Amino acid sequence: MKLFLTMNSPIGSLTIVSSGKRIIGLEFGEGVETQNLKKAEEDALLVEAKRQLLEYFDGKRKVFQLPIFLKGTEFQRKVWNELLHIPYGETRSYQEIAAAIGNKNAVRAVGQANKANPIPIIIPCHRVIGKNSQLTGYAGKQIDKKAILLELEKTSLFMTVF
Repeated sequence: MKLFLTMNSPIGSLTIVSSGKRIIGLEFGEGVETQNLKKAEEDALLVEAKRQLLEYFDGKRKVFQLPIFLKGTEFQRKVWNELLHIPYGETRSYQEIAAAIGNKNAVRAVGQANKANPIPIIIPCHRVIGKNSQLTGYAGKQIDKKAILLELEKTSLFMTVF
């Protein structure tokens, strides 16, 4: 049975979803589909995830320490795992992520994998920006959330090109 907990944040309502043993989703906004989920506001894992997210939004947490499960293609999981290596307060371009996973021509595919990230914020896809330091795509068309998260981390959008 999948469990969920909803919380407020600086970027709006968030719904955290777990399998009972691992975090499997984090969704933005009101009206998230919870029909097949059980509300579990006392579940230890969901409470811990909420606590860590609140610490992150308060600027007190830079790394999440939660058990997660990433369901996706092999390529998507490779991209998402690479995102975990982007330090707090730093950004990478889609091109840099493609190169880091060994496929420098997969820039668009990296963008699509970012878009499909089931656990945004915890898997920091907001730290991936366009080649010219432009904010592009986030959770569909929610670039405003990306800007808020990067500002929260006080991320410099200027990247050094070698």
